[in-house]
Amino acid sequence: MASASLTLAALDAMSTPDFTAALGAIYEHAPWVAAAAAARRPFATVEALADAMRRAIEEAPDPQRHALLAGHPELAGRAARSGHIEPASVEEQAAAGLDRLSEAEYARFEALNAAYRARFGIPFILCVKRHGRASLLRSFEARLASDPETERRTALAEVFRIGAIRLGGLVEGAGPLRTTGSLSTHVLDTVRGRPAAGVGVELHEIVSAEDSVLVARAVTNADGRTDAPLIGGRPVPIGTYELRFALGAYHRAAGHDLPDPPFLDIVPLRFGVSDPEGHYHVPLVATPWSFQTYRGS
Repeated sequence: MASASLTLAALDAMSTPDFTAALGAIYEHAPWVAAAAAARRPFATVEALADAMRRAIEEAPDPQRHALLAGHPELAGRAARSGHIEPASVEEQAAAGLDRLSEAEYARFEALNAAYRARFGIPFILCVKRHGRASLLRSFEARLASDPETERRTALAEVFRIGAIRLGGLVEGAGPLRTTGSLSTHVLDTVRGRPAAGVGVELHEIVSAEDSVLVARAVTNADGRTDAPLIGGRPVPIGTYELRFALGAYHRAAGHDLPDPPFLDIVPLRFGVSDPEGHYHVPLVATPWSFQTYRGS
């Protein structure tokens, strides 16, 4: 997500054309949303600005609202693959790994996109920053069974989520939007009774029984934590994850007389994320022969 670069005060002071230009890409191919929100100034909070943009869409005529939905790009579609979509959409789809699929995966998305458009007359819209790849595909397939009216409401709700994340990344001020979560860890060495420094940590997203994707790699510091969250400053995508701790190498470096191979070498902790805006802290409490975990705070 882009760093915030606009303040509420600056937006309130802009002319309507400048305000529209500054926020015109928040909603895909719909600068009219920003233009309508400009008339509701001033804004005391970022939440108030977001609400004004939402109300502009909700109060728009049905054909205009339908055009907004129809203007969204297909996920992993041909336009996305060729880069012929809005820069924000390029970044969002890339963050979900949709620019790095196999030909078989692209074919699956193409079939799903075609089936969805034929049934509902709009592209499938999902706030991909809130979903891992497996969750994205589950949502896609489940929503194909929906009815048109329900699906239009769901698509619009996803449009609002996308807009909120874009707005939160662009505008700073009081009353910020709740659009980010975090995922962190720490390691405690219970043999030595202190934080474990120097433990290699990898975070993987589990895509399927055969496939996982490396999300982050770090080494614990003197506090037994990583210097930064493994995921932070953005939603934590819904999905199944696995933390892998290089415990054997750590204990060997600490001077423990370990067998070869050690009883515990790479320790995996597999867990699920269901709240993209939540804080997930997944610690490891360990000895060379045992470990435990819990959801921390």
